[in-house]
Order: sequence, then C-alpha cells, then structure tokens
Amino acid sequence: MQDYRHSRWITAALLAPAGVFFVFLLILPLVVVLVYSFGARAPAGGYEAAFTFDNYLNLPARGKAFFNTLTLAPLGTLLTAIAAFPVAYILALKTDPKWRVTLLVLIMAPFWTSQLLRYYAWIMLLGSKGIPSWLAYIGIADLRIINTPTAVLIGAVYGFLPLMVPPIYVSLEKLDKRLLEASADLGATPLRTFFQVTLPLALPGVATGSMLVFILLMGDYILPQYLGGGKVFFIGNALVDLFLQSRNWPYGAAVSVALVLIMFLTISLYMRFILSRTDKRRAALV
Repeated sequence: MQDYRHSRWITAALLAPAGVFFVFLLILPLVVVLVYSFGARAPAGGYEAAFTFDNYLNLPARGKAFFNTLTLAPLGTLLTAIAAFPVAYILALKTDPKWRVTLLVLIMAPFWTSQLLRYYAWIMLLGSKGIPSWLAYIGIADLRIINTPTAVLIGAVYGFLPLMVPPIYVSLEKLDKRLLEASADLGATPLRTFFQVTLPLALPGVATGSMLVFILLMGDYILPQYLGGGKVFFIGNALVDLFLQSRNWPYGAAVSVALVLIMFLTISLYMRFILSRTDKRRAALV
C-alpha cells in the first residue's frame, strides 16, 4: 500500500509541470475567450461586461469566412495527404535505408526559412509574370491563379507537406513487409494490395498528419491573406479584423469559440472514423 501511494506521488510530480502548462496556457485562455464572447463592445472598442447572446446570433454575418475555411481547409488537407503519401511510400518502402534520414531532412528543409518569405515566392510564381505567362506560350492565355482559392490550395499543399510526410512515413516504415509478400502470393495485384493492405495500415499516420494540417489551416491567416489577396477570407482573417481593426472583442471571441467547437467536433468525428476503419482492417488481416 505504501509503495502504491509512493508511486502515485511520483506520477503526480512528473505530470505536474505539464498539467500547469495545460491549465495556464490552454484552459484559462479559453475560459477568458468564452467569458468575453458573452460581453458587449465598449463605445471606444474593446470589451464591456455584459451577458448577451447577440454575438453568437450574429455569427452568420461572417458566413463567408466560415464557408471558405470549412471548404478549403478540408480540401487542402486532402490534397496535402494525396501529395504526401507517394513521397512517404517511396521513402519508407523503396529507398535505401542509409538515404532515408537525408531525404527526410531535405523534405523538412523549407521549414528552415520564413513562411512569409516562401509565400512571397509563390506570389511571384503564380502572378501574371510567373506560371500564367509561361502557359501563355503554349496557348493557355488569360489564366489567373493568384488571389484565387486555387492559389490558396497550392500554398496549403506546399506549406504543409513537410508536416504530412513524417507521420505517414513512420506508419509505412513499421509495416510488416511479409503482409505485402503474402498478398502477392495469394494473387492480389499491386493496386489491390495497396488499397487492401498498405493504405489501411497507414491510416494512423494519415490521420495524425491530416489532423496537424487541418488544425493549422483552420486558423491560418498568412496563407489566405497573401496568396488569396484578401479576396479569399478565412476565419483567421476575420479574427484579425475583429480584434485589431474593428476592436469588437466580444464578437471576435464568439467567432473564436465557434471555430474551436467546429474543430473539436470535426476532429473527433474524423478520428473516430479512422480508428474504426483501422480496427476493422486489422481484424480482417488477422
């Protein structure tokens, strides 16, 4: 009994720093935002103590920002996963082990430079003197890419690809190669083996990478601001406007709370779906 209590005290002591960090840097800020969301805008801007649901009832006024975020963020996550999977597959299953670490470092190399600098480079590439001018030489004229949802999606895939590749790579690297050999011996085509063996076993990595990318895309401000030119408005852009320009802190807090709830619900449903699919596939393989 004494040893059990001693073990519990040791466990509590080890978890205490993380618990304090979690409470003061996550829980309390969320509580403050929640309290602000029921307040009113002061005459000079900012927060004035009140208790009203007007801020939540006025959320449809930012419907365009919610629509853009809830369509382009999942689509950008999907496209990033599609682009990342072949890269991770080749690294994990087709590349000499002595080169894997080097290639992974090269994939992560874009993170060594400023995100803003990289998006400025894409502004030049997608602008009128970039890719559209090159395509004009082969007869595709008057193509506009910059300041469109397409530009935002291109930037999303480029910007978040390094976050998607490593989790998928880890899942594929742990894959038992004997399962692939057994599938081939039983007469399955490479395509069927991929969809029935490789992809299901890689789903945990896909889920982890997708969650990282989706969360960052949902709250992103720089990507739609620069590649969207302010014409593709995300919730992050709406929050900057409400807090820094309109100084309507309660309404901005309500938008923030709505964003957190949407993200929590979406991620919970997505992870439940992925885990159920993974369990079913593993049971089928066994």
